[in-house]
Amino acid sequence: MGYTRETAIARLLKSYEAYYDVHLFEDEQIPITARCDFFEHSQKYVVSRKAELWSADCEEFVYLLTLPHLTLPLYEKWRDYVYEDGMSRLHVGPGHMYSFITPVFVCDTCEEDARKALKKCRIYKSFHFSLHGWMDYHAAVVDLSKGRIDANRSGHDTAKILKKVLYSQTNNKKKGES
Repeated sequence: MGYTRETAIARLLKSYEAYYDVHLFEDEQIPITARCDFFEHSQKYVVSRKAELWSADCEEFVYLLTLPHLTLPLYEKWRDYVYEDGMSRLHVGPGHMYSFITPVFVCDTCEEDARKALKKCRIYKSFHFSLHGWMDYHAAVVDLSKGRIDANRSGHDTAKILKKVLYSQTNNKKKGES
């Protein structure tokens, strides 16, 4: 199914809004249309919450960016912007297990050198020798002209989710069709 950037973003937002806190952006100066925040707190205790055995906090920040044409300089600029903004949002400390910062570039076309740079991107950071958890940078690009989704190695699962939401036959069939 062919998508425009607007319809692809709308479909992604609909999928994310069930589990994420969605923050929409109206600023014409930046290509970020939304940031989707996910927080999870898990803990194990005995008898009462005061007798906590362990706890773990996990978080993810997904940035949906829309660009008509993704070039290498644009990719690098927004990769760095998303990284800095995501790092400022992390809640690192005792109990923090992991955080993901995930930009999703939705574009009409994508230059091959930008795609290659995205696929080679490897940003990982451990906090206090991993005692306070770690951060991994997942990145994906949706090239609407080719119907192609690529991701860096860490973003492999993100790409699978994007393919399922945007290009899965069962998602695109209307109820009652075969």
